[in-house]
Amino acid sequence: MASRELSYQDLLKIAEVIRTASHFGEFRLKVGDIEVNVRRANGAQVGSHAPVEPKGEPEQRVLSKTEAPADAPAVHAPMVGTFYRAPAPDAPPFVEAGSKVEPGTVVGIIEVMKLMNQVEAGLSGVVREVLVGNAQSVEHGQPLMLIDPS
Repeated sequence: MASRELSYQDLLKIAEVIRTASHFGEFRLKVGDIEVNVRRANGAQVGSHAPVEPKGEPEQRVLSKTEAPADAPAVHAPMVGTFYRAPAPDAPPFVEAGSKVEPGTVVGIIEVMKLMNQVEAGLSGVVREVLVGNAQSVEHGQPLMLIDPS
């Protein structure tokens, strides 16, 4: 059998299947040197409990990519994963409503399979509203925050 390398796109698809599938309690995959083992705590199914917000985190409104105003400039999630507003649990958020941003300003981090990926604003302006709370799952293309362009 020919060996096959996993691409980044393969890993994204696997992460999406794990996140959305509720019919299994454990998932294992080994391809070459890469091994993925995922076990749900107590066999919990996806969607069986409400998301947990870290204490002290203000409640944030969450919009899907179809609910955000089409004409509003926004920072969108470049991938599926877990969005973090700060570089560490005890650190302040990268940006808040009212923060000025430039195209290269880091506004958050998306974790995908223990890899941390910085999310940049991509445009200049002022953060109007943060739409996603800390440690929340996000979809590819989902708006993370609205920006008033400068």
